[in-house]
Amino acid sequence: MRKLTFVVALLATVPFTAFAGETASAPGTVQYFVNLQDGDTVQSPVKVVFGLSGMGIAPAGVDVENTGHHHLLIDRAALGEGEDGAEEFDMNMPADDNLMHFGKGQTETTLDLAPGTHTLQLVMGDKDHIPHNAPVFSEVITITVE
Repeated sequence: MRKLTFVVALLATVPFTAFAGETASAPGTVQYFVNLQDGDTVQSPVKVVFGLSGMGIAPAGVDVENTGHHHLLIDRAALGEGEDGAEEFDMNMPADDNLMHFGKGQTETTLDLAPGTHTLQLVMGDKDHIPHNAPVFSEVITITVE
């Protein structure tokens, strides 16, 4: 039984370790939304301010220890929870309406969101848009746009 518990616990960590990049994150790093909370009701356009504690911000392509840049997932599966799992770790995918890259080091944006319920999650990427090892990401929050 102990072996089975160990194997299950080990497999539970596979998505985050298997698809994380080689760039180490600083221990204790926290990524979060500064001005939004889960369950908020807002008006469009929605200002979104990104928070980060424990690491710094550097533009994509810049290789500085303990830095990265933000990516914003909008209305898509949480990091590692997509149909393929792996696809959710490839932040180097083309930007679109559901994956925004902030490779210039931006720390906020304004979104034109349709009325309704939307999910948001922040994910840190290294110089190559790849999540750090261990990945740094915010909780998924749900907001309602009136």
